[in-house]
Amino acid sequence: MSEKSKAISEDELQACVDARLEGPRHDRVAAAVASDPELAQRAEQLRRLTDAMHAAYDSVLDEPVPPEMLRTVINRGQAPFLRLAAVVAWMTIGGVIGGLIVSSTGPTTEVVAERPLPREAAYAHAVYVPEVRHPVEVGADERAHLNAWLSKRLAATVVAPDVREAGYQLVGGRLLPDAGRPAAQFMYEDAEGARITLYVRGHGETTRDTALRHAEDGNISVVYWLDGSLAYALAGSVERSRLETIAEDMYRALNP
Repeated sequence: MSEKSKAISEDELQACVDARLEGPRHDRVAAAVASDPELAQRAEQLRRLTDAMHAAYDSVLDEPVPPEMLRTVINRGQAPFLRLAAVVAWMTIGGVIGGLIVSSTGPTTEVVAERPLPREAAYAHAVYVPEVRHPVEVGADERAHLNAWLSKRLAATVVAPDVREAGYQLVGGRLLPDAGRPAAQFMYEDAEGARITLYVRGHGETTRDTALRHAEDGNISVVYWLDGSLAYALAGSVERSRLETIAEDMYRALNP
């Protein structure tokens, strides 16, 4: 490992993997990861661990405050502000990690309630978009193989839509875990290097309710919809109206 890479702490590396670094700090860590195979391997291990933790425990954050917790605090005669603190702490954890401001442009349809689709799409977007050397598992030059592989894993026809007319070229895609089920992510990039990602997973039933819905997680916007047996979520740090236009282009490309 180079001296430059040794200067990267585990905390910095984890923050980079979690997309919590910005500006020069992100650039410094990303450059070190790109130039050092051992550091890149550590980053990949952290990334897999993060994905596994999300898959195992994220659903807990959507649960209500356990009655046992409330009873325990109340029975011990704690001051009212402590009882409130317990509830607020529980709600804050869910809000920080899983909170989404959601609006709808059509009838509400539940999309795998225990694993909200826009949240999973935003997580995956935040993790993989900053990648320099390994943003995808299979590149756009193997598009046919990518589509066939992901279709086989999701047991449905999965296709990377062509949105070159919207100014975005396919970078490639990858397989993702989704609560023990397979999901797919396609990544696109414009001429300035800005990236958007399309998250795809099954949703357990067949529907033609294709109304677009919108959600936000920090600076990441998500436009999502259902089509047949699949659920799609387009994520990016892009103005909502622009993202909706691209989503419509994707829908038309998938349903010529």
